[in-house]
Order: sequence, then structure tokens, then C-alpha cells
Amino acid sequence: MLHLLLYFYNIGIMKKESIITALGALAQETRLDIFRYLVEVGPDGVPAGKISERFDLPSPTLSFHLKTLQQAGLLERKRQSRSLIYSANFAAMNALLAYLTENCCGGHPQACTIPACEVQSSTDTTTTTATLKRA
Repeated sequence: MLHLLLYFYNIGIMKKESIITALGALAQETRLDIFRYLVEVGPDGVPAGKISERFDLPSPTLSFHLKTLQQAGLLERKRQSRSLIYSANFAAMNALLAYLTENCCGGHPQACTIPACEVQSSTDTTTTTATLKRA
């Protein structure tokens, strides 16, 4: 996790190259749909096969899109047995939103109602929620 924060921050501010890479990854319809789906699913993520079924994508096409999102730092991937589980990187998403709204409202972001995603995962149930909190 620390390496992702270092990747996205340069003395507290996301590097422009990282911003451009993240926005570029999201600037394609299928990748935007995949990312939004993974945000909806929450931090537990889903297997690549389920993403493929949801969007009716052949494996090579899905792999290309997931790789692009992962290289942009927007996805996390973990192996569970023989499956690759993908989830949205909520820290990176929040950092991207923070960078984009840093000078919101004339440099007074506290006056804005920009949401931030707080991820809550319950260890005693299978329910995972991602809620938006107004900054």
C-alpha cells in the first residue's frame, strides 16, 4: 500500500504524470465501466471471469483493459487459489479526486461538498460496503 501512496504522491500532491495516466486509463468507455463496476463491488473485488461475463468481453480484451487500469494504479489484484481477484484501489481513487479538487471553491475546499470514499469491510460477515462521505 505504501508503494501506491508514494506512486501517487509527490510531497503530498499527485504527480501530473500519474494523474494523466489515471485519467487516460479511465478515458475509454469499457475501462470506465469496469472501474465503476469494481467501485460498486467494493474492496473484496471479483474474479476476472465474473468481470468478463458482466461485460461480455473475451479474455484477451479484458486482460488488456485490466492491465491498463492496474498500470495506472487504479486496480488492485490478488490471487485466490487459481483465480485473480480484481478490486478498485480506493486510496488511488480518493487521491485522484483530491488532486482534481485541490483548488476547488477558490482554494477553500472545505466549502465544497466533494465526496470521499470510505471503505468499510466487515470481517465477521460477507457484507462489504463502500460509502461516500462528504468532505
